[in-house]
Amino acid sequence: MSETRGLPPLDWLRIFEAAARLQGFSAAAREFGLTQAAVSQRIRNLESWLGRDLFVRSARGVTLTYAGEGYLPLVQDALSRLERGTEAMFGTAPRDMHISALSSHLDALVLPALPEFTYAHPNVQVVVDTVPQRSNFEQDRTALQLRFGRGDWARRKAALICKEELAPMAAGQDNREWPEIAGIKLRGERPGWRDWAAVTGYPAPAQDRLSVDSMQHALSAAAAGGGVALGSVALARPHLEAGRLRKLALPSLATEDGYWLTWPEDEFRAPKAQQMLADFTTALRGSVGTIE
Repeated sequence: MSETRGLPPLDWLRIFEAAARLQGFSAAAREFGLTQAAVSQRIRNLESWLGRDLFVRSARGVTLTYAGEGYLPLVQDALSRLERGTEAMFGTAPRDMHISALSSHLDALVLPALPEFTYAHPNVQVVVDTVPQRSNFEQDRTALQLRFGRGDWARRKAALICKEELAPMAAGQDNREWPEIAGIKLRGERPGWRDWAAVTGYPAPAQDRLSVDSMQHALSAAAAGGGVALGSVALARPHLEAGRLRKLALPSLATEDGYWLTWPEDEFRAPKAQQMLADFTTALRGSVGTIE
């Protein structure tokens, strides 16, 4: 095997990354507007250059070899850094903006902010991706992410959109007052009814007829008449504005957590990208600010 020096052509690396990411030579060919034979030839050229097979070919398609699995993250990181660096130095206004968030956060916080943002940036396409659960954020490759917590994520910058505020809520058509309505218990990290009672001095609901594991389910259950929930004011926005939920005449509870717009610390350095990020942050905050 002959010794290789320097770097293989960038074109080969980009096609390798696409074929690995899309799990097929045909899909990579469609992405680059090439024939499958042209993609296959470039992959062969790269393998010859490296002296190692990167894919296992079979009748069912292609899969990465151990060498390919090890090489892929290195190539993806290098291409991403090159793209970001080029954009930071020579970039024009971004043409699209990708953001990922939990489904309930998209509905209550992101989507209501888009009209204001798209009015200011009519040529920017907004691409929204749903993250199934919070643990998936670490594997999610979307640059902009809306997260819940305290703003301290490694290697990511964060801008606070709003702090979490919890308030007793019941169905809009339920005219009963406290403490006639049974409580809905929310399991998890957020403060619960005992914490609310300790801070406000009001008694907690006498009984919990329903126990759920997500704020989204707690709000939906309360809106359906299932009881009173200690609901997130920010996430209850669609229900409150539509009249499906109403806040009871009781004190709310401020928390240490909040909703943050986050991004990798080495992205959004170009002036126009920074302006787009600032405008989107303003739109998110303005939309949340209309909640009463």
